[in-house]
Amino acid sequence: MDKYNDLTFEEAMEKLEVIIEKLEEGDVPLEKAISYYQDGMVLSKICSDKLNHIQEKMVQIMNEQGELVPFDLQEDEK
Repeated sequence: MDKYNDLTFEEAMEKLEVIIEKLEEGDVPLEKAISYYQDGMVLSKICSDKLNHIQEKMVQIMNEQGELVPFDLQEDEK
């Protein structure tokens, strides 16, 4: 996992897509397929963690005094 720690979300997604393409081809030796799968799971977790972190940030906005306050998106009720 250390080799992936400094990746951006976009870089991790690109690497994950390459792994998926290789696995979908089907002509990968079993040991290599297992290695790809493990790397893919690590990359998937990195992407998920980064998305969760951003989601937590998006739940708050700055008010006029510069304080972070919960952001509540209210839908129009009919």
